Amino acid sequence: MIPVALDAMGGDHAPQATVAGAVQAARNLDIPVLLVGNQGQLQAELDSHKPFPSTLDIVHAEAVIGMDESPGSALLRKRDASIVVAMNLVKEGRASGVVSAGNSGAVMGAAAMRLGMLPGVERPAIAMLLPTRRGSVVVLDGGATVDSRPEHLRDFARMGSVYAECLLHVERPRVGLLNIGSEPSKGNALIKQAYALLSELSINFVGNVEGQEIANGELDVVVCDGFVGNALLKAIEGYGEFFWGMVKQRLSGGWHNRLAGWLIRNDLRAVSQRLDYAAYGGALLVGVRGICVISHGRSTPTAVESAIRVAKELADQGVVTELLSALMQEAGDPLQAAIAEDLDLQNESQH
Repeated sequence: MIPVALDAMGGDHAPQATVAGAVQAARNLDIPVLLVGNQGQLQAELDSHKPFPSTLDIVHAEAVIGMDESPGSALLRKRDASIVVAMNLVKEGRASGVVSAGNSGAVMGAAAMRLGMLPGVERPAIAMLLPTRRGSVVVLDGGATVDSRPEHLRDFARMGSVYAECLLHVERPRVGLLNIGSEPSKGNALIKQAYALLSELSINFVGNVEGQEIANGELDVVVCDGFVGNALLKAIEGYGEFFWGMVKQRLSGGWHNRLAGWLIRNDLRAVSQRLDYAAYGGALLVGVRGICVISHGRSTPTAVESAIRVAKELADQGVVTELLSALMQEAGDPLQAAIAEDLDLQNESQH
């Protein structure tokens, strides 16, 4: 089994949380993991989990890109950083995917630089999975490309549709374009031009959708630029914390409220788990030639374990191969040969 490469030095709580998450993934899910980072620090953390599974190995990386560093300059200065070394493992076929909770800009830059972009795709997108009344919805971009052009949103829609097919197991996913109104005449210039481009695709484009429609379960994919998507995600996180804070405060006031909380504790736990980012692990960076899962900077060991599971599942499902196939069907003749060659190489690397 090809292991998952974990940027064990990335994240607010690394390497303690990352190593603990890798140990959990190896124990609970039987997934082999390559821990990438400082050999001495990672070995010390592993030793605190003895006996740890033999499917955990360390790949030394001399440098680390901090959460507050400028991604571009840091990647140029630190070519032996843990995230770069992890990406190289995927490129060389020694790992099936990369997981990182580190500097997201550096993760995206390293992925584009070391793995390369899919043919015909100019910019990557973070494909977030959000809960809805009827299941889940893929929302992209979550922040990878903040200054988008209409062509970028077109590519996001194509890739999001394929990703939803693989992840949500739905045929012809329903794709909506996030806007301030449902009419084609609404929105700014970017959205109006993107609407025209999405209407020409063979995907199941259902038109413009407004923010409140994301959670109703009638969509499988929602497309937006990275600036809007990241603001949307942060707003959802903030209101989620606010909501649970109010619930806890209410249920702690008086014996009757505490009794009510105790009676519905299992229901509350189920709802909490449904909304907990740790259960989702991370988001796939679509558009690059490999599996790259970006996790929350605050990731706990449970979140890291979930992200490793997501990376393994996506690699097993051949998501990148599916994306290449979809791009081949949509592309014109000039791209056909390049995409076909890339698809052959992808298939070879998986066998």
